[in-house]
Amino acid sequence: MYRFTLPAAVLAAAASPLWADVPAVATDIAPVHGLVSQVMEGVGTPDLIVPPRSSPHGYAMRPSEARALSGADLVVWVGPSLTPWLADPLQSLASSASHLALMEQPGTRVLAFREGATFEPHSHGDEGHEGHEGHDHAEEGHDHDAHGHDDHGHEGHDHGAHGHDDHGHEGHDHEEHGHDEHDHGDHDHDHEAHDHEGHDHGDHDDHGHGEKDHDDHGHDDHGHDDHDHDDHGHEDHGHEGHDHAHDGDDPHVWLDPRNGQLWLGQIAEALAELDPENAAQYRENAEAAQAELAVLEEDIAETLAPVKDRPFIVFHDAYHYFEARFDIEARGAISENDARAPGAARVAELRDLVAESGAKCVFAEPQFNPGLIAAVTEGQETGTGTLDPIGADLELGVSFYPDLLRGMAQSMSDCLSD
Repeated sequence: MYRFTLPAAVLAAAASPLWADVPAVATDIAPVHGLVSQVMEGVGTPDLIVPPRSSPHGYAMRPSEARALSGADLVVWVGPSLTPWLADPLQSLASSASHLALMEQPGTRVLAFREGATFEPHSHGDEGHEGHEGHDHAEEGHDHDAHGHDDHGHEGHDHGAHGHDDHGHEGHDHEEHGHDEHDHGDHDHDHEAHDHEGHDHGDHDDHGHGEKDHDDHGHDDHGHDDHDHDDHGHEDHGHEGHDHAHDGDDPHVWLDPRNGQLWLGQIAEALAELDPENAAQYRENAEAAQAELAVLEEDIAETLAPVKDRPFIVFHDAYHYFEARFDIEARGAISENDARAPGAARVAELRDLVAESGAKCVFAEPQFNPGLIAAVTEGQETGTGTLDPIGADLELGVSFYPDLLRGMAQSMSDCLSD
């Protein structure tokens, strides 16, 4: 009798899920990666483009990150307001992929930037445009096809809560940002999934948006050893000289948990369209994550209730969505944007604000110069804390997004409490 033995690799493949059929998904920043991870749990794992402690406002992709983008079936990103440098690579590297720009999705609450070093107290009420004007999309019927992504403007946006629209941002020529400078820390994260060869691209310009600053640090799993940045990879660049306008819409949209709840459903629909076999799992995961966020919102409101009227100052105006959702408002921001230190006049204005308002806390961010906090608080009895809008020190995965919001609330509570 003859024995026939199959190679071990064949046996292993037969016992494993058909991963090749699962869409390859690329995400721009860690909070988006966290949301997609929740929807894909048990099915697959998304890739992250912007690594930990790097600024999403201006980033030069490493070859492994460019390969992940070029091999993606779906790209989920905040949109060109946060990462304008990504618009061109989406066209050149991922033109055949579906593009889901979360800030452009119907129903998304979008707030305008606040102006100046100090913020006037005001009620947020319905000031946010929920979604994008005139786009009243029902829950079904949003075509995610491979790249037809309608561009939706942001004004007056009132969209149905779960419009699953794929609004691509092709054609967004965002020039202003040639700022490829960022501090990439030394986070060597293994870029496991989808190593799709070939494309070493980069070119990412930095957008420090004063109040809109969208923080750095995407928590990535990308091997940072392939630092051959070809003609575009200029990653270790300082942030000086990036003068960005501070008007328009604030792109830190992920810090409102209701936006996160909305997007979970839209991400599930985009994945279901690409992968019908796992559609039920994506939708079930999204519903579970939405329920978790609803409970978390109540928990955060309870955590912040005792300190909501205590004045505080943030490093830069990245927290407007979180503040508006939980009715706890900053009185000012130290930096105009992530790109440059404040001038002497701004520091003097903030020192006066700290003294006059009796600011309880001034919040730093992990990747920026702590000396600026000292300059504002020197000689004053003001506490200091740390807020991180992107979660530089959190572990990537399904708990990332709720952990980010929970940690922010706890940091505020700790510093503002007596």
